[in-house]
Amino acid sequence: MGNRLSKIYTRTGDEGTTGLATGDRVAKDSPRIEVTGDVDELNCVIGTVLTHPMDAPIRQTLEEVQHKLFDLGGELSMPGHQLLQTDDVDYLERALDAANADLPPLKEFILPGGAPAAAACHLARAVCRRAERRLVSLAREEPVSDIARAYLNRLSDLLFVYSRVLARAAGGSEVFWKNPRERGREVPGGGN
Repeated sequence: MGNRLSKIYTRTGDEGTTGLATGDRVAKDSPRIEVTGDVDELNCVIGTVLTHPMDAPIRQTLEEVQHKLFDLGGELSMPGHQLLQTDDVDYLERALDAANADLPPLKEFILPGGAPAAAACHLARAVCRRAERRLVSLAREEPVSDIARAYLNRLSDLLFVYSRVLARAAGGSEVFWKNPRERGREVPGGGN
């Protein structure tokens, strides 16, 4: 890294703009900065997931994901540059296959929860989906790497599967959605 920050505040963003790595200044609420912020938030939430106990392969994968998300943030700050590669998506697919191999088939919708690590992983999944949506929005206005889109899509799948694995590791407690009748709730206009 060429220039290190010696002072955290610069006052350059006080008027609502921020600098890209290219030197260009853009509005802090531009689509590019919105998705960059979501990727940063996702990295933070994954950091929260990592504060919980988990098996070493999941921990190592999530730590690698954090580095790749930082790379993606760099890619977003340098329009026209691509830092993520096809093998990064392949890495997620291999992790998905490994994690999903021992899970029972999914027959019900799953609610976020089940255990602290699983709930945190569900939150990461939701933030990842938002980042993916914002990346798609940005792609309508500016060129975006297809690999970046595929990476976030695959990552949200991996976070979902990891939430299932983490819930089971904490005692096998996945939380399944039940329709209103199964919950004993009266359905408006439909009786019980």
